[in-house]
Amino acid sequence: TQVARGWPDRPAEEIAAFLASFIVATTIHEFAHAITALKLGDRTSKDLGRVTLNPTEHFDPFGFIGMVMISIGFGMIGWGKPVPVNPSRFTNRHLRPQRGMAIVAAAGPISNVVQALVVAIPVRLTDQGYTLQGGGIAMYGWIFVAVNILLASFNLIPIPPLDGSKILLGLVPRFWYPVLAPLERYGFLILFVLFFFNSSLTNDIARAMTDPQQLFLFKHIAGRPDLLF
Repeated sequence: TQVARGWPDRPAEEIAAFLASFIVATTIHEFAHAITALKLGDRTSKDLGRVTLNPTEHFDPFGFIGMVMISIGFGMIGWGKPVPVNPSRFTNRHLRPQRGMAIVAAAGPISNVVQALVVAIPVRLTDQGYTLQGGGIAMYGWIFVAVNILLASFNLIPIPPLDGSKILLGLVPRFWYPVLAPLERYGFLILFVLFFFNSSLTNDIARAMTDPQQLFLFKHIAGRPDLLF
């Protein structure tokens, strides 16, 4: 992903479809985090009203601006309001905090994969072509699938504050914790450099982090690995 040069020429209908897809996909993504934390015993998100499918409760103004810019056609990063989780409130005492956080984190990308599957199946069964051209329900369907695959793939990057970093901490042995701890402090800066500093090295690293899972999901959900972006 890189910042576009010039003003993208994306039709208004596509922009609306992208933005609507981001709002729905992000809302369900954050809801999945919140409901999973609640199931594990942490009521923090419940007490803050985050266990809901109301988009306004998951709204982050800066993240929304990112969604708008992506919908227009610029290379940006968008996000919903992060769900607060307190691992010390997990009720399963046999579940170490990092493992519980990994489960909560994984719920977000999994929800995006499920959303993509739910919409891709009927679109593929109706043989509505793998294209954004022509508008209509098929276009909205494929954009929704593409947005969810994009969100799942991006969030699986193992760099804080993305879900992939918490999943990684839940999988590695404890002696890795102090090694990975500095990433918490510099994670956002690392992401910014990787995705917005336009160089062959950073572009190659960014693609290496996102392309494998993105191509896999497009191939097995959409039926082919071509990217819609």
